Amino acid sequence: MRLYTYFRSSAAFRVRIALNLKGLAYESAYVHLAKGEHRQPAYGALNPQGLLPALEEGGRLLTQSLAIMEYLEETHAQPPLLPTDPFARARVRSLSLLIACEIHPLNNLRTLTHLKKGLGQNEEQVNAWYRHWIADGLAKLEADLGAPGTGKYSHGDAPTMADCCLVPQVFNAQRYQCDLAPYPVVMRVFDACMQIESFDRAQPGKQLDAQ
Repeated sequence: MRLYTYFRSSAAFRVRIALNLKGLAYESAYVHLAKGEHRQPAYGALNPQGLLPALEEGGRLLTQSLAIMEYLEETHAQPPLLPTDPFARARVRSLSLLIACEIHPLNNLRTLTHLKKGLGQNEEQVNAWYRHWIADGLAKLEADLGAPGTGKYSHGDAPTMADCCLVPQVFNAQRYQCDLAPYPVVMRVFDACMQIESFDRAQPGKQLDAQ
């Protein structure tokens, strides 16, 4: 397996965690988002979406972090990232989608770059945008994690795909110095995850391309 990744990409971070949890060996291929390497023809020829992450295996390429994690779940069932109970599986997917589809797109590099260069927002305005949507999304996540089913982790007492999404989002919030005090359940789950070597080893500062 080859994972196209960038140390600060939260979507790639999700997949690094999942690969580690599954105990799967992979080669990292680094694509520097801040330098625009994802927009270069060479990467575009490989991945027409021009996004990270991408997972290459057996001459085939998969994109989109949640699809990649679902693929890993279906091809390497143990340890599971999704519960066996249909309702529980749906809840884990719901938590994952809340982060990946409701929070992350409003704060990723493309959005922030457009705010600065396309709409002329200054650094203070961009940071205010970032913190607003982090607060909005984490408040929703905090409320959802307060529902029955949350255990030591986002759902139950074993890490799931939802935790693979939660941890990178908290890292992003910490990077932008967001106030995380209003989200004690989110932070309790985050702290529990970071005690696991698979999560710790996947964090941005421990990647070979970290700057």
